[in-house]
Amino acid sequence: MNKGNLAARAGRWSAAHWKTATFAWIAFVIAAVAIGRATGIVKLSDAEQSTGEASRAQAMLAGAGFSQPAAENVLVQSPAQTVADPHFRATVDRVVAKLHTLPQVQQIRSPLTAAGSHAISPDRHAVLVQFSMRGKADTADTRVQPVLDAVAAVQKQSPGFTVAQFGFASANHELNNTIGKDFQKAERLTVPITFLILLIAFGSFVAAGVPVLLAFTAVLASIGLAEAVSHVAHASDATNSVILLMGMAVGVDYSLFYLKREREERRAGHDEGDALQRAAATSGQAVLISGGTVLIAMAGMLLSGSRIFTSIGIGAMLVVFAAMVGSLTVLPALLGKLGDRVERGIVAVTAAGLLGITRLWGSRPATLIRLRDRQTYLHRIKGDRPESRVWARILAPVLRFPAISVALSVALLVVLALPARTIHTKLLSFTDLPRSIPIVKTYIAIQKEFPGAQSPAQVVIAAPNVTSPQVQLAIGALERKALATGEMFQPIEQFVNPAHTVVRVAVPLAGNGDNSASVHALQALRTDVLPSTIGRVPDATYAVTGETAGTHDFNETMKHRFPLVFAFVLGLAFLLLLVTFRSIVIPITAICLNLLSVAAAYGVLVWIFQDAHLQGPLGFHSNGAVVTWLPLFLFTVLFGLSMDYHVFIVSRIKELADRGEPTEAAVAHGIRRTASTVTAAAAVMVAVFAVFASLRTLDIKQLGVGLAVAVLLDATVIRGVLLPATMKLLGSWNWYLPKALDWLPRLAPEGGPEPAPEAEPALE
Repeated sequence: MNKGNLAARAGRWSAAHWKTATFAWIAFVIAAVAIGRATGIVKLSDAEQSTGEASRAQAMLAGAGFSQPAAENVLVQSPAQTVADPHFRATVDRVVAKLHTLPQVQQIRSPLTAAGSHAISPDRHAVLVQFSMRGKADTADTRVQPVLDAVAAVQKQSPGFTVAQFGFASANHELNNTIGKDFQKAERLTVPITFLILLIAFGSFVAAGVPVLLAFTAVLASIGLAEAVSHVAHASDATNSVILLMGMAVGVDYSLFYLKREREERRAGHDEGDALQRAAATSGQAVLISGGTVLIAMAGMLLSGSRIFTSIGIGAMLVVFAAMVGSLTVLPALLGKLGDRVERGIVAVTAAGLLGITRLWGSRPATLIRLRDRQTYLHRIKGDRPESRVWARILAPVLRFPAISVALSVALLVVLALPARTIHTKLLSFTDLPRSIPIVKTYIAIQKEFPGAQSPAQVVIAAPNVTSPQVQLAIGALERKALATGEMFQPIEQFVNPAHTVVRVAVPLAGNGDNSASVHALQALRTDVLPSTIGRVPDATYAVTGETAGTHDFNETMKHRFPLVFAFVLGLAFLLLLVTFRSIVIPITAICLNLLSVAAAYGVLVWIFQDAHLQGPLGFHSNGAVVTWLPLFLFTVLFGLSMDYHVFIVSRIKELADRGEPTEAAVAHGIRRTASTVTAAAAVMVAVFAVFASLRTLDIKQLGVGLAVAVLLDATVIRGVLLPATMKLLGSWNWYLPKALDWLPRLAPEGGPEPAPEAEPALE
């Protein structure tokens, strides 16, 4: 056994000190959760979530001391009556009167007064009653429910009219409820689904429960640690979802790789201690290496130039590291203590049930199962064979016709990837929430009647005195020139901070906030309107933010940063695989195969969400785009997860090749012996990701679908067809290492002799 094998040493120590390892892990999880609860979480500010000019504008606003409360609107609309009709005006007055009774409300502006007359739609069939929430804007969502209830009561009293509320506080209230309920749903479904799949894979409650328990405790600890870390690197809204998703996926995978190998070694006749050591030295080392590649991929997000990615990357790295450490320490400790008792559970029940059925059929149990082969029979019930018959049948033609297999599988992946050529990205807006949420319908209605009013460009202007005649004249010129373009509209409003050093000018833009019309209007504002007006005022600086600006600037940042992330991830992954397998060919083929998998996932994602296919079955409404942060995130995550399978399979193939088997035989035996593990691991991942695909928020739904499709393709087309066919064609070139690199250290797992294929139990 390789004494330098870190995983083997960790497994040996943990098995010998199972109490220390187990209770240390429990103490770590409890401490991490307690620290997270005590410290709380610090979310990213608006400035931190933005990039480029939009980020500068948000930073100017954040430092200006604005006491601007959360603004809200009540839409009053009638398809038949206009604002001139008495009944329409009475409905507006009813809304205003109701709002005046609420202590949470201030600064009410009726559209029937001169101050609010700008809030009447061009066709005069819709108006906005505008008001503000008392108290701080960032906590207004916690106080808005009574206002929503009051508006709903007016709606009931106003048949024939639409009376509905929308604004910063009400929208955040609904959004937080939606995200919170979705996350609770994911928590409720992920663990039992994962357990059920492992129960089918292992046929034992204990064997299925250990990986799930270990993965879930890693998730809990990582969420606690991420909350503490958020005081240094502030957290994004998506971080906890990513921790849950990644933790359950990789945590179960790592335990599965380890546990399956330990059971296989036991079947080969090794005693409990020896089997555990062999599993640690082989599958444990593969877990260590694959975990390292996932960590490298996640670290790539730290170079993205976005603090959203920094938060997600840190969270993902925490949970992957925790899952990896748990699999290399706590898992061997538990397996060493449990021994063959890990098989306890449903296996015995299944065997007893089958025996009872045979009695009903009149068969003789003694002739059905030889009692001396009972243990082997139980393994057969569980499907825990050393080699997969199904994959053996698939591999036969693949290895017989490798060139054709490569051509067909590559052609399929390329076809799936083709839609990615037209990928368009955008940040989400309220219109991207499920249309079943009432506030989304209100937002869409307001956007239709008052284009750009709910998501205007925010021009932030800083000067020694923004109320001076010179600055105000420039703002007046800005308003006139903006309206003259035909791409910007009323109401153009300005808000001044208490020190009179910063003014925020809201300018509604054409389009829906992210389409070409909105982007063109933004460019006109930034490159023409502002330089020729505010730009001529001495000592004045300005920057533009808002929904359109935020999406545009974020996209530009990703375009410039993606090559850096790409080079970092691929470069370090290449070096790690080069050292691991002491081959220059293995890392090259691994990278090529993984990039094919990622490209195919991109293509499917674009075809579904951007091109608006499968909206009914998946329960979403297409916004014609993929969420802005997803392509880079998918690249890093999919590259890391693909490496899990690749390292696990190729490690086994190299193990066989190093013991003298020809490459073709090593490929066939290696894949057949790892196929059931990879299939179970992929099933867990796909199931976990499918849970997220069922959630209502569009970005998380896109994330779940993209990951599920990619893992499914990776575990079938890539690992089952393209990998073996490619390795068959390359033959001994798979292990080619230039002599100049002979100095590289050896990290490849070194185990004992491969267990011989187990004979099938005879059935008479």
